[in-house]
Amino acid sequence: MSNRTTGPGVTAAESTPSWEPRPTPPSGAPNVVVIVLDDTGFSHLGCFGSDIDTPNIDRLAEGGLRYTNFHTTALCSPTRACLLSGRNHHSVGMRWLSNLDTGFSNCRGVISKTAATLPEVLRENGYGTFAAGKWHLANLEDCSPAGPFDHWPLQRGFNRFHGFLGGATDQFSPELVVDNHAVEPPNESGYHLSEDLVDQAISMISAQQSSSPGERFFSYVAFGATHSPHQAPSSYLDKYKGKYDEGWDVIRQKWYEKQLDLGIIPPEAELSPHNRGVEPWDELSEEQKSLYAKMQEAFAAFLDHTDDQVGRLVEFLEAQDLLDDTLIVLLSDNGASQEGGKHGTINELAYFNLMRLEVSDMVEHLDEIGGPNHYNNYPWGWAQAGNTPLRFYKQNTYEGGIRDPLIIHWPNGIDDAGGIRDQYHHVIDVMPTILDVVGVVPPENFQGVEQQPVEGTSMRYTFPSNAVDVATARPKQYYEMMGHRAIWSDGWKAVTMHRKGVPFEDEEWALYDTSKDFSECHDLSADEPEKLKEMVDLWWNEAENFNVLPLDDRGTELFVLRREDRVPPSKPQRFLKNTPHLERFKVPDIRNRSFEIAGKVNIDSSSEGVLVASGARTGGIVLYIAGGYLVFEYNFMGSSTILSSDKKLDSGKCELGVSYRKTDENHGIATLYVSNGDNRDLLGEVEIDTLPHRQTMYGMDVGRDLGPTVSEKYVGPFAFTGDLEWIEFRLENDRDDLEAAAEVEAKNALADQ
Repeated sequence: MSNRTTGPGVTAAESTPSWEPRPTPPSGAPNVVVIVLDDTGFSHLGCFGSDIDTPNIDRLAEGGLRYTNFHTTALCSPTRACLLSGRNHHSVGMRWLSNLDTGFSNCRGVISKTAATLPEVLRENGYGTFAAGKWHLANLEDCSPAGPFDHWPLQRGFNRFHGFLGGATDQFSPELVVDNHAVEPPNESGYHLSEDLVDQAISMISAQQSSSPGERFFSYVAFGATHSPHQAPSSYLDKYKGKYDEGWDVIRQKWYEKQLDLGIIPPEAELSPHNRGVEPWDELSEEQKSLYAKMQEAFAAFLDHTDDQVGRLVEFLEAQDLLDDTLIVLLSDNGASQEGGKHGTINELAYFNLMRLEVSDMVEHLDEIGGPNHYNNYPWGWAQAGNTPLRFYKQNTYEGGIRDPLIIHWPNGIDDAGGIRDQYHHVIDVMPTILDVVGVVPPENFQGVEQQPVEGTSMRYTFPSNAVDVATARPKQYYEMMGHRAIWSDGWKAVTMHRKGVPFEDEEWALYDTSKDFSECHDLSADEPEKLKEMVDLWWNEAENFNVLPLDDRGTELFVLRREDRVPPSKPQRFLKNTPHLERFKVPDIRNRSFEIAGKVNIDSSSEGVLVASGARTGGIVLYIAGGYLVFEYNFMGSSTILSSDKKLDSGKCELGVSYRKTDENHGIATLYVSNGDNRDLLGEVEIDTLPHRQTMYGMDVGRDLGPTVSEKYVGPFAFTGDLEWIEFRLENDRDDLEAAAEVEAKNALADQ
């Protein structure tokens, strides 16, 4: 007989159950949808001045509010870190891109755990959280099947994810991740990533609403558009044929005049002069005009197609009677991109290798631009048009880099449909706005971690119809990007354009009264030296407050910094035959060093196919068997060196491979071989030049070539039909200081601009 006198009853019937209540959003909290466009400039949307067809986004503007004084950080990862954390990007460790960790607290390449993200906070308060599209908020060297996964979307607050982890991807055959695992890149006819992302967003919301009708959701849709590559279905490309033959000067003037008519810019706003390096359209050759116009056509087609996908998402919400009770925030992450260079590019791999493609070579591919075989981006002239009427571009802290379109649509909470707001705001203000609308206070402690203060401020005060003339709630805002700096306070702005090699303390600052000078055309630094000093001193004060220091002007050359302690060159990297597709930043680092790529196989006379492929049609390497011969191709930005064995392969078990011996900087001899035990039979050799920095814009496949194939000699995936046991990369540690070499090349490239 039991002697128990306290506690639950002996049986369930004698006991009282208890449950922890599930969190629920505050009463009246709306659904939330955040749509992020990429590299879309201030004037690119039709409702912000362009002639590109964006009727669905324009409809959101007509039913909501347009913000004409909204600012970002000038670059993608930092802006997204601000957007999802409500803090400045240096404060949370995202000074630059998430591609790497420099070891400084302001540039760890991830959002600090002391800054709980918007999806983390909303999920803790009962929201379903779904993400589709670009992430770019995890160290890319951690974006492999091995992880670590600490900063992947599902570990930072999202219940579901379907998208890509890096900064950009091929739109016709993207490198996709679903939840916490990579999937095969799609390669079917008619596929386009933007369509897929909206399909997935709709599917996620539908599944939730079917299972739990009325449950609140946060849907984050981050398009790859309009980041390069500018790729669109052929029908959209056809639509814009000839539309930009007038050139960027005429088009920019038209967009400027439309902005005046729309009230997007004030009547006194001036159209800024050409940025340096942008030539008058009339002075270009006919060859240049045809190439540049085609590149702008591809961009316009890409944005038009994206707008149709936004329309499908909005139509779904409306059909499900969700639209009126959904707060939609649509923004771009930075200004139009300068990364195409003066002449544009059909292969942005050239940009990352500090190389240029000649107009005469690119124009030969005119009809292919916008399609699957090129990684194209337009020239500076069209980028400046996309930022009309502003100066400079993405990466810069002039307005062309940081002033971006923002639309907020919420029928149940905004009574001034079609209104325009010119209060100064920053992307760190988006999260506080959403939490304000939802009725949630940012946590001081999240999952046991003390939280740093939210640095943004809510914009909800701008929602009422009588808020048009209300003063901004943001008194000041600093900027820093790769050494470019700026500070805004009470209408005044000080800004400096940094040049590598120039000491930060020796740089010249410009001063603008932005309340009168929308486009930063009139530098007042000589007339107002005391005001300038006050502003510069304020910048340094803000830099101390928000973890901006140490200043670091390294950019593209940081891609050469790989933490080789993780995979030392002396340790072979072996990939088994079932290895899933690997993202490009987890591919073995063969840059400017000797290496071997070996495959353990069992073949017969009919065996063929790819042993290993790293890259795409824009550049990479591939080892394959065709017609009984072993073949190695090094694709140097679209131009391939092909080495085929001098005899057919014998049947049986063996090791097949290619050995590359470096003989000079980025140059060496590639040798094919077959090995049986201790005997190695050489099958031919060839000299090749190799790329100095980034080798490819695409990842790696074992036993096949998924996506846009490295070689045009076969049709993908060209799966290997023999028995493949493993592929092994053996790297030598014989390269020189890549960082020093990249610094020199970067300086030379800047000097030529």
